[in-house]
Amino acid sequence: MSAAMLLSSCGLYNKYERPDVNAEGIVRDPVSLTDTLAVQDTTSFGNMPWRSLFTDPQLQSLIQQGLDNNPDLLNAALNVKMVNEALKVAKLAFLPSVAISPQGTLTSFDGAAATKSYSLPVSASWNVDLFGNLLSVKRSTQMQLIATKDYQTVVKTNIISGIANLYYTLLMLDRQVEIVTDMVQLTKETWDKMKFMHENRVGYRSTAVQSAEAAYYQVQAQKVDLQRQVREMENSLSLLLGQPGQTIQRGTFAGQNLPSEFSTGVGIQMLANRADVHANEMTLAQCFYDVETARSRFYPNITVTGTAAFTNNNGMVNPGKWLLNAVGSLVQPIFQHGQIVAGLKVAKAKYEQAYNTWQNSVYKAGNEVSNALVSYNSYAEKSELDGKRVAVLKQNVEDTKKLMESSSNTTYLEVISAQSNLLNAEISEVTDQFNKMQSVVNLYQALGGGAK
Repeated sequence: MSAAMLLSSCGLYNKYERPDVNAEGIVRDPVSLTDTLAVQDTTSFGNMPWRSLFTDPQLQSLIQQGLDNNPDLLNAALNVKMVNEALKVAKLAFLPSVAISPQGTLTSFDGAAATKSYSLPVSASWNVDLFGNLLSVKRSTQMQLIATKDYQTVVKTNIISGIANLYYTLLMLDRQVEIVTDMVQLTKETWDKMKFMHENRVGYRSTAVQSAEAAYYQVQAQKVDLQRQVREMENSLSLLLGQPGQTIQRGTFAGQNLPSEFSTGVGIQMLANRADVHANEMTLAQCFYDVETARSRFYPNITVTGTAAFTNNNGMVNPGKWLLNAVGSLVQPIFQHGQIVAGLKVAKAKYEQAYNTWQNSVYKAGNEVSNALVSYNSYAEKSELDGKRVAVLKQNVEDTKKLMESSSNTTYLEVISAQSNLLNAEISEVTDQFNKMQSVVNLYQALGGGAK
């Protein structure tokens, strides 16, 4: 019977092996609407150290500060420590447990002289892991530790990307404030010129002056709104850095230099680069060993217990003698109200759930890479077009002002409209450039960057 049980239990010692996962064509070509991206170069953009990508010294300083002080990352490190301690416990479970429990007794019956007895027992108990229960628990905890470390990497990557995006947002807002400030000066000059023409040119209506004045106030209000957004972004970035809201020292929008050519290294390589994808696989492995643990509960629990006690045997022998005792026990579950069967079914269901989560995380990773690539290409093209539009509108503003001064055919509305169009085009150009920078950061994050 023992031999039969040993043969039937050989499947309890299986190690986790990665099941098949569909990673084919998970990234779409950023230009074609139907084709998937075929990458020949296996060097991944996501493998770049973050200091090589973000070369702005002030941004590097902020990222390092965030990595040192962000509470989410600090808590993630503590989670790793806690799981590491749980793994130590799982490893120590293979060793015998030892306890010492000295005791003494005074006994007197019907006023007779008291009998003194003592015992100094040392007991050891060893759970024989014949059917892999302790082994599967240890392996499950090992997978949990790896998954927790992966989560720590995910938090680190999110912090790096979050700080970079907020930093670039501040630079964009700074540049937009500069543009609006220049436009405030331009609309003020237009207003002054229209007041002069109203006072010195016959037939020039006061409504022109009023419209120019209103345009001036509108641009000023836009500047106030941008300044509010700057303060809000500084507060958000300060929170990510683990500090109270304060002014953020930063560079200039034009001084940023980010890569424009990417080698993504997609497919199965993404499984190694994306810490969240790997964490989901480690969760799957943990569930695999949980199934092994649940299956091992169908088999006997074998325990060997030994006791050595120095005792005077209730006061009858002095000095005391050594009393040795050894017991072996086997407990075979027969009827447990269906708990063992239910536990195995639940463990298998959780394994299936973990597999579905892992497969979906692969699709999600490919989706995020696809979106970042498409976003970068789209905004790069749009930024180039907006640059041409700005150049045309700048010339249009100059030509319209000259025509207004020299000809009565050009109205004040054309001047105000030309200035408004120029302002919107310049703001749009800066926004497109920012979105292109943000796409680089998002692609880096989508490829699992920031771990180094």
